[in-house]
Amino acid sequence: MPRVLLIEDDPSVREGVELGLRRRGHDVRTAPTGEAGLAALGEFRPDLLLLDLMLPGMNGVQVCRRVRESSQLPIIMLTARGDDFDVVVGLEAGADDYIVKPARTEVIEARIRAVLRRIEEPGAGRSAVEFHGELAIDRAGLTVAKAGERVALAPSELKLLLHLTAAPEQVFSRQQLLEHVWEHSYHGDARLVDACVRRLRNKIEDTPGDPRYIQTLRGFGYRFGPL
Repeated sequence: MPRVLLIEDDPSVREGVELGLRRRGHDVRTAPTGEAGLAALGEFRPDLLLLDLMLPGMNGVQVCRRVRESSQLPIIMLTARGDDFDVVVGLEAGADDYIVKPARTEVIEARIRAVLRRIEEPGAGRSAVEFHGELAIDRAGLTVAKAGERVALAPSELKLLLHLTAAPEQVFSRQQLLEHVWEHSYHGDARLVDACVRRLRNKIEDTPGDPRYIQTLRGFGYRFGPL
């Protein structure tokens, strides 16, 4: 089972989430502060980070940014209701998803599985490596390169790019992307999509403000190309 690092300052939440995940077979390490969590990363080597947004000292957004400086570790934020602005900042910093507290263990488990689930081949019979302009996308190896240089993508960014490039020029609504990329079957939060698009553009576009690859069709959604 996946190894989970939980950074949460509220003892009751921390203990409840840890107990629930351990009962489902996860190896869980907890930390009460951002500083302690960062220290545990190298030693514990988790498969996923559950990160409370509002932490004393170094807050969740700062921790997220620090992790993203050197790692594409999957990150799910834990937020309180009403933290809308902080959620946006956290998504912009590189979080893959978020969960509003309090949340049942089944909900947390489902989000963990969705973020960690291996990306299935979107197009049977396609070449493993596809070239789109300067981008080389290896669907088998789950890697992306631009002009020969490897591009480090977080799980949500990679899933989004693979989904869009599987059907170039097809327009996908935000709700469709939430269902297929994030596996949110209900009416989800479109900010997840918009923040991920912005992060992805910053990594693969020459001019993020005038994108060549991931294009916006106002009122409809996003598409890949035409190049």
